[in-house]
Amino acid sequence: MTNVFYLVLRRMRFPLILIIVIYAICVIGLSVMPGVDAAGNPTEGMGLFNAFYVISYTGTTIGFGELPAPYSVSQRLWMTLSIYLTVIGWSYSIVTMLALLQESAFRNALRAGRFARRIRLLAEPFYIVCGCGETGTLVCRGLDRLGLRFVVIERDGNRLQELLLEEFRHDAPMATADASQPSTLTAAGLLSPHCRGVMALAEDDLTNQAIAVAVRLLAPGMPVLARVRNPDQVETHLGVFGGDVVINPFDRFAQHLASAVAVPESYRLREILTGLTGEPLPARHCPPRGHWIMCGYGRFGHSIVKRLQDAGLTVTVIDRLHYGEPGVDISGTGTDVASLRAAGIETSQGIVAGNANDLKNLAIAVTARDLKPDIFIVTRQNQTANSALFDAFEEDLCMVPSRIVAREFLALITTPLISAFLDLIPSHDEDWCAALIARLEQVNHGAVPEVWSVSVTPE
Repeated sequence: MTNVFYLVLRRMRFPLILIIVIYAICVIGLSVMPGVDAAGNPTEGMGLFNAFYVISYTGTTIGFGELPAPYSVSQRLWMTLSIYLTVIGWSYSIVTMLALLQESAFRNALRAGRFARRIRLLAEPFYIVCGCGETGTLVCRGLDRLGLRFVVIERDGNRLQELLLEEFRHDAPMATADASQPSTLTAAGLLSPHCRGVMALAEDDLTNQAIAVAVRLLAPGMPVLARVRNPDQVETHLGVFGGDVVINPFDRFAQHLASAVAVPESYRLREILTGLTGEPLPARHCPPRGHWIMCGYGRFGHSIVKRLQDAGLTVTVIDRLHYGEPGVDISGTGTDVASLRAAGIETSQGIVAGNANDLKNLAIAVTARDLKPDIFIVTRQNQTANSALFDAFEEDLCMVPSRIVAREFLALITTPLISAFLDLIPSHDEDWCAALIARLEQVNHGAVPEVWSVSVTPE
């Protein structure tokens, strides 16, 4: 609100001074203008108080008449001049105020003031979500479904407008600002005793790193859940995250895919424990062992190939852009029959369509299914808006980066100890995982059961 008052005073300074000068001239002039009595004899002026009273009601165009006595010609001439002067002064002031209301800086200051007031009124635990892209939107939906309050910071105003159309149970405070700025995080309630954590889900990894640094310095001990798509950019600075959770969706899915090949029951158990309560239980996926084809060798492709090779599988990589680099075997896109046959699709057990373009991935999957109907197909879906296309194709396994991050973040929020339990799963065999899955399937009858935390005190 300090910024609002400053902007008003700065822009309205001259109009206010102009009105004061106009009223002063009109009042002083009317007070000294000679009048006449009922008999037409000249009299002294009406004085400052009566002149101020007359000019005041005249400026509002009410017009109570000639008070306290009928005016002389001189007084009427001066009153006519005063009427036009005050109308000009007020008109100029009103136009200036309207122009101020149209300025983006003033509207931003008003929004910031309303946002700060709403944050101060939050008297229950809440989370700060930085970035409301696809992942951020899924996280907000999950938090609302769990009955948890949240505050949204997004740099892109259009995305924020789309989020406003969501039917949340609680009206979440939202601000169009740069979450990497310490002042923005502070205004969003970072220092509030009700803030329970910060989720860094911006599109840029460096922005997420800046958010983590700001939170670590301003609120030590505040949990930070960050998404990092390219660890190479922040590899030397990952220490700023401390013990917080940092998720690379590409590497996480590659890890899941390798687990699904090597230990399918362990993979499914992880999927159940990180799923949203009430959703259908994840289907059983048993990717076959043998030779695989990787289409696309970007960050996602690198992670998939490394994990599959670590699991003991052989992989042929198809990529036109990175052809000539170590690890790329065939120049092509995978959408054509020639490149797939050159990669040995007839003898391959599985194929991964891992490009950044959804339509290209679907084209690869369709071509591969035509060449070998029983091949195991894994697709990468980049935009949730294309879900209908991927559902229509019915691939064996679909990877949605935003969904992976959102589900794991929500699981960690509701049950912080779930991370430690997930780390213990690899130490158990497939029979143990299968037995636990069978018990979990009975809890909620085909749906993901609710998972919660309870504190066991000495008493």
